[in-house]
Amino acid sequence: MVTMFFTVSVVNNYALNLNIAMPLHMIFRSGSLIANMILGIIILKKRYSIFKYTSIALVSVGIFICTFMSAKQVTSESSSSENDGFQAFAWWLLGIGALTFALLMSARMGIFQETLYKQFGKHSKEALFYNHALPLPGFIFLASDIYDHAVLFNKSELYQVPGIGVTVPIMWFYLLMNVITQYVCIRGVFILTTECASLTVTLVVTLRKFVSLIFSILYFRNPFTLWHWLGTLFVFLGTLMYTEVWNNLGTSKGQPQKEDKKN
Repeated sequence: MVTMFFTVSVVNNYALNLNIAMPLHMIFRSGSLIANMILGIIILKKRYSIFKYTSIALVSVGIFICTFMSAKQVTSESSSSENDGFQAFAWWLLGIGALTFALLMSARMGIFQETLYKQFGKHSKEALFYNHALPLPGFIFLASDIYDHAVLFNKSELYQVPGIGVTVPIMWFYLLMNVITQYVCIRGVFILTTECASLTVTLVVTLRKFVSLIFSILYFRNPFTLWHWLGTLFVFLGTLMYTEVWNNLGTSKGQPQKEDKKN
């Protein structure tokens, strides 16, 4: 699992160097739900109801629509270069292959993590620590790239941290905030993996990406088009279908005694 985690992290980031734009990167990662379901069917021999299949399709299509429309807004602001020869196209194909590999590897990692918990017990803190501590020596091979970015961070504009009064380059402050929020997010995901199936965890993480996208649109005041509303509707309906919330409400109202016995 540690090897998978390190590989997925590095490949996802390195794909950006292979003529892959960030919007396309986001669109590919929005397909994690479908990848997780497909691998679950192949590896774990799982079968789902028609509502599950439909809900995953709706959520994936909804996020794809919102991400793609946001991608069009971003790419329309940047001018594309004319240097699109065979070499550039070959690198782009390699980047697509890297994203596909990372997508399937990430889904496989989630399924493997689910089977590990079933076999050896649910230890989210232990898994969180080893998943992030053991890959650290692997970053020695990326030392030059890390050093180059550290130099760029030092050259960023100075920023005075509120409440402390310390002045630091703003990129280091952004990195610190990213580490803190990432820790809260990742710890929550690892706890969730001990309580839910891999597909459910993937659904929650995908919805988190969707909320981040909507927040980005509102915060940066990007236009929220009819396509964005359509994607939001798909995600909302898909989530309700997956959780089968109406069935649970009907059961809790009609059979309160049986629910108590089960719990």
